[in-house]
Amino acid sequence: MIALLPFPIAKRNWSPFLKKTKSSAHGEATMIKKPPCHNRYNSARQRFLKAVIENFFAREFPRFFGPVIRQKVAEQLLSIFEDLHPPSSRLKPGQILWNALNKDTRATSEKRSYVPVVLSLVTPEDIELLANGTPVSTITRTAIARIIQEAYAQGGILSTRDIGLLILRDPSTVSALRIQYEKEHKCQLPHTGLLHDIGSGVSHKALILRKVIIEKKDPAAVARETNHSQKAVDRYLYDYHRVKTVYEQNQDIEYIHRVTALSKYLIKQYVEVIKHETN
Repeated sequence: MIALLPFPIAKRNWSPFLKKTKSSAHGEATMIKKPPCHNRYNSARQRFLKAVIENFFAREFPRFFGPVIRQKVAEQLLSIFEDLHPPSSRLKPGQILWNALNKDTRATSEKRSYVPVVLSLVTPEDIELLANGTPVSTITRTAIARIIQEAYAQGGILSTRDIGLLILRDPSTVSALRIQYEKEHKCQLPHTGLLHDIGSGVSHKALILRKVIIEKKDPAAVARETNHSQKAVDRYLYDYHRVKTVYEQNQDIEYIHRVTALSKYLIKQYVEVIKHETN
């Protein structure tokens, strides 16, 4: 057998690949010393809210939140805080900040969201009316209409429960006052019951159709009157004519429901409009 001769392995010089560090007088590696201004002012950062939040998560949940996540969470919390606590200069005497339901989401939705809105519960005009002997009920109706419209203009929507909490009235009383205001001013206020079809009343779609089909009002005027977009009103009219076309062939609600995919409750209200139109 041929014996394998051991060959010496050359020692490689790895020094060119090593990171050079600053050495002390005794030849020992030392850390780069930070300037005095860093030591003097760095701790001052901890006095601000963002740093306080980051330190809270670092102290209480050290295993769950790294530096990057702590920073992101702190920024999100600060954003929420700023939305819900606007500068005091934004609020006038008699106004209140309320977290209203986003008008583009439904209260029953799992992804519902809220928007902070400024509402004028009391105004100088209210005081003048009271001083002139105007009944409180009249001023209350006006105040209810005002805060509903203010919330809607800021991207929110108020329910009768919300309004009841704000003015300490029973929701049924709020609803009655709102309906009376709408009759007096011949308008529809943008509340959740109207825009989201909440409750046992006539849906806002049927109300709009009655104004256009039965009362012969201009769709554009109805859209402005009911705080709806022209596109929404056109869509209601389109669905109405779909129901009407099927109804003229087969009046069975179940059949119309299967053909149009609209709710039976809404179809029944559309049928009532159809009956008034044809009479």
